[in-house]
Amino acid sequence: MIRNKVIHPLQPIFNQESKVLILGSFPSIISRQQSFYYANPTNRFWKVLENVYNEEIIDRESFCLKHHIALWDVIHSCTIHGSLDSTIQDVQCNPIEELLENTKIKVIFTTGTKASSLYKKYIHLKVKQIALPSTSSANAKMHVSDLVKYYSIIREYTDEKD
Repeated sequence: MIRNKVIHPLQPIFNQESKVLILGSFPSIISRQQSFYYANPTNRFWKVLENVYNEEIIDRESFCLKHHIALWDVIHSCTIHGSLDSTIQDVQCNPIEELLENTKIKVIFTTGTKASSLYKKYIHLKVKQIALPSTSSANAKMHVSDLVKYYSIIREYTDEKD
């Protein structure tokens, strides 16, 4: 299996009003090609958030900023085969602590087992971290309604008054 060294091509989405940070592991090939997070049409991330917020998402970045959601990934660079999290090696992490300095982020959500394990292994911040299940189609055993139940916790933090 050939692994390629890849550098994360996407900038984090956030502003000073961001209250939560959602971290994946590393963008899929499709996300890298389309230059946006969770761009694979089989990934249910955006559908889940539409259900959590009872709102159709037209502009994904505007939606995140409106709801005080920051998006990024744990990994800055790694070697990986295709989009398979299971093949990730040689991890270098994004400077997540620097992003937190300029925001109101009080909790970090990790999406999927790989993002959660990488976060726990490499990132040591004094910020609450909550692991959420993957919205990838590879996690087909979870239906959208199940994912919505887990992801609804995000609203507890984004809807919170300062």
